[in-house]
Amino acid sequence: MRGQPSWSASSVANLLLLPLAASLERAVTDSAELLLAAGVVLAIAYGLARTRIGIFQWPLLGASLLALGMGTALGGWAWHEKRPRDVRGSSTEEFSTVLRTDTAPQKKQRQGKKALAARLVEEQWPTYGYDQQRTHLAPGWKRLRPPYHGLWQLKARADIEFPPSVAYGKVYVAQQKGRFFVLNARTGKIVWTKHFDHCSAASPTIRDGIVYQGYMHELPCRKHETGAAGFVVALNARNGKEYWRVRAGSVESSPLLVRHTLYFGPWDHHLYAYRIRGKRRPLLKWTFNADDQIVAAPALAGRLLVIATSNGSVYGIDRKTGRQRWHATSFSRFGSREYFYATPTVAYGRVFIGNADGTVYAFGASSGHLLWAHQVGTYVYTAAAVWRKTVFVGTWDGNFVALDARTGEPRWRFDAPASITGAPTVLAGLVYFSTCGRCGAGGLRRVKIGPRGTWALNARNGDPVWHFHDGKYSALVADGFRVYISGRNKVYALIPELRWKAILRARLADCRQLRRAKARRRCLSKARRGTSSGKHGSRRAGRTSKRRNR
Repeated sequence: MRGQPSWSASSVANLLLLPLAASLERAVTDSAELLLAAGVVLAIAYGLARTRIGIFQWPLLGASLLALGMGTALGGWAWHEKRPRDVRGSSTEEFSTVLRTDTAPQKKQRQGKKALAARLVEEQWPTYGYDQQRTHLAPGWKRLRPPYHGLWQLKARADIEFPPSVAYGKVYVAQQKGRFFVLNARTGKIVWTKHFDHCSAASPTIRDGIVYQGYMHELPCRKHETGAAGFVVALNARNGKEYWRVRAGSVESSPLLVRHTLYFGPWDHHLYAYRIRGKRRPLLKWTFNADDQIVAAPALAGRLLVIATSNGSVYGIDRKTGRQRWHATSFSRFGSREYFYATPTVAYGRVFIGNADGTVYAFGASSGHLLWAHQVGTYVYTAAAVWRKTVFVGTWDGNFVALDARTGEPRWRFDAPASITGAPTVLAGLVYFSTCGRCGAGGLRRVKIGPRGTWALNARNGDPVWHFHDGKYSALVADGFRVYISGRNKVYALIPELRWKAILRARLADCRQLRRAKARRRCLSKARRGTSSGKHGSRRAGRTSKRRNR
């Protein structure tokens, strides 16, 4: 999609359909452009023909001045409403130097035989964003760095809008058209699968051998149908047996499990809290009524839950009682606020969240006070990833930006080849994100159209390090042994090239010990088989600005 043109047939059409305009912003902008253009044309006509049209020159002049005046007024209003409203923040107000202030430190990764046994019982990436605070920050898996070698891939036969979760040596994948896959993380073989006749746009949450998955309205998938019904289902993580399901509005948010309470928010404007009782049907503890649809997942902020709505609101809610503790909003434009699609990220005692108005906001996690705001692009749909007091987000016009978590000031910017819709992931000093291709092509503001793919940048300075040929929404999850990339409708398992070479040497050694020549050749052929795993990125390609010195 191109940026907005100056004035054209589309502007004329929008002006004629002003009563039906879907966006006041677009209507005002196009009206201002058309009136200014008409005023200029009439002024030129007046200058060329005023001596030949007699008394008609005065109405022509009046119409020209009126069009110019109205166009200028509307243009000034549009500029005033669309202007960046950056708020520079304090580096100390409601800022903690600790990343996760309400959780225990992460356990160190086990090594050797202990690690091999632990992966069968541990929940390595149990929910959307990795943790309850949705930081999108992987633990200290320092050996998971490119270049990678492909191990296996799953063809999911539909878009994978939200990333899989990883637990017990398995990968749990929910694709958009109701199919749920569970794969052996090492081999990629399907362990079990189920099919629901509802759409899905959420990651599963896994704990204590149970998978919790949210589903939206019935197939076919439609956009925000009023009154649509969905549910959250609990499945046995080992064999897929259904334990129970609770019905609600269309559930697009990934469930949040805190101790023995499950939280999720559907399109029916409510946040639900259910007390989990294992295999037995859960009990409803409380509901909270928000001001609009909840499409983003809730996040944990100590004793509070943080949710965002399609009305541009962010709430801090007591997770035990369901009472509102604070309420914050995005900036108002043309008399209304744009929606939050991104999931809140809680870190350093603050809530970081991007809005469809192109602004990243930082609110105090305990008070809800606006601490800083910075406009980074035309639309922000990505949840934020955090690392070393830096916030990472992408935009629909192809900007990938690193912001100072204390003040909101930009640290570096990367010019991506297409729009960015899914959340980034930080792993081993690299930040991964995917470009979406044509996502947002119907937007009212500029959207960058280009190739799909997955990128890895140096999280310190934005230099490109690695590129993979597929991607669309959220970029990457991991389990300490492998990384898993979600393409448009495929999931890829990759391991570092050095580890692959070590595995290959061991396999070849085992094959050479076979006595029968035919079996030895077959074994050697199978051992050398592999898939494409991306390529190194140029250290210069794609940079649009150098790191700012502060």
